[in-house]
Amino acid sequence: METMGRHVISELWGCDFEKLNDVNEIEKTFVDAALKSGAEVREVAFHKFAPQGVSGVVIISESHLTIHSFPEHGYASIDVYTCGELDPNIAANYIADALSAETRETIEVPRGMGPVQVKKPQVKAL
Repeated sequence: METMGRHVISELWGCDFEKLNDVNEIEKTFVDAALKSGAEVREVAFHKFAPQGVSGVVIISESHLTIHSFPEHGYASIDVYTCGELDPNIAANYIADALSAETRETIEVPRGMGPVQVKKPQVKAL
C-alpha cells in the first residue's frame, strides 16, 4: 500500500502524574522519541497549563509529534505523523514507555492515499 505518510494516534492511560505534568520531561521525551525514530527535529514548542497539563509539538522534517496531557486522569493523547520511510510506531512506543502508560490504545492511519471519492447527491426534478 503506497502512502504519503503514516499517522499513529495513541490513547495512553495509567500514566505517571508527575511525568504528565512536567513540561521539561515531556519535551525531552518527545525530542528523544523523534530522534530514536530517525527523524530530523526542526522546531519544538511546549506549554505548561495551570494547575496541570502540558500540550506540545515537535516539528520534524518528516511531519510532527504532538501531546495533550491530563495528569489528573493519568491520560495523554499523542499523535506521531511521519512521511517517507520512518516508522511512527518507534516514537509512539518510546513515548508510551517513558510516560509509564499502563494501557495503550493505538491506531495507525495511512495518509495521502489519494483523493476521497465523494458521491454528489442526486437532485430530483419536481
